[in-house]
Amino acid sequence: MTDDLTSPGIARVSRRPADPDESARASRIWWESAADEYQAEHGAFLCDTGFIWGPEGLDEAQARLLGDPRGLEGARVLEIGCGAGQCARWLRTQGVREVVGIDVSRSQLRHARRIDERTGTSVSVAQADAQRLPFADAAFDVVCSAFGAFPFVPDAAAALRESARVLRPGGRLAFSVTHPIRWCFPDDPTESGLTARESYFDRRAYVEEDAAGRAVYVEHHHTIGDWVRAVAAAGLRLRDLVEPEWPEDNDQVWGGWGPVRGRILPGTAIFIADKDAP
Repeated sequence: MTDDLTSPGIARVSRRPADPDESARASRIWWESAADEYQAEHGAFLCDTGFIWGPEGLDEAQARLLGDPRGLEGARVLEIGCGAGQCARWLRTQGVREVVGIDVSRSQLRHARRIDERTGTSVSVAQADAQRLPFADAAFDVVCSAFGAFPFVPDAAAALRESARVLRPGGRLAFSVTHPIRWCFPDDPTESGLTARESYFDRRAYVEEDAAGRAVYVEHHHTIGDWVRAVAAAGLRLRDLVEPEWPEDNDQVWGGWGPVRGRILPGTAIFIADKDAP
């Protein structure tokens, strides 16, 4: 039976468990519907050939969390949850030999093709689930994800093990997620969003359902400790945890992110881990 991926109507919001299959299906439903609006609203900020780690605007060109781009020229790189391929396309402009992007949404990948044609810089893309990567073991030198997929996985350790599986020994995994402390606060970028209302330790998923009770959006909460343990359980060595500060020149409001809260509370967490050589 084919999934019904028509535009979801949200009837209720709850906090409850959601398994890997329900989470992946909800992500497909949501992003098939939301891709056009998302790219129209945020495409200019992300840049067609830019690598932005999160709403603060931290740019890989300056941050170099993947290492010196000159050292990646002969590398094979996988971007998980690539959306329209902006990050992957930036890597191609830096001379990276092969970059592959995957996304659960076909609509997002259609935007990747549109931008490929406009810029003349193409990336290889495939529709796939971050929890079940369709690649051989040790196929990539670098795996990265900028808010792409890991906020939406119920089992952080299993997802990171899958990323580690396709990473060669000596390779690097870097990924950004909503900073876990943000789950304590309402999704409000104004001063009203500065009062904690939820327990940091409530790990139930945030789920939006349609009138039939079908999950049409699922996002999962893992604490900082959960992510650190997941990195270790995947056989990776944590090298850094970056919490970008909100820059003075960024006045953009993006959902719950914005300068009022961003200058007080971290909004993004970026984990950088390496897979040790044998």
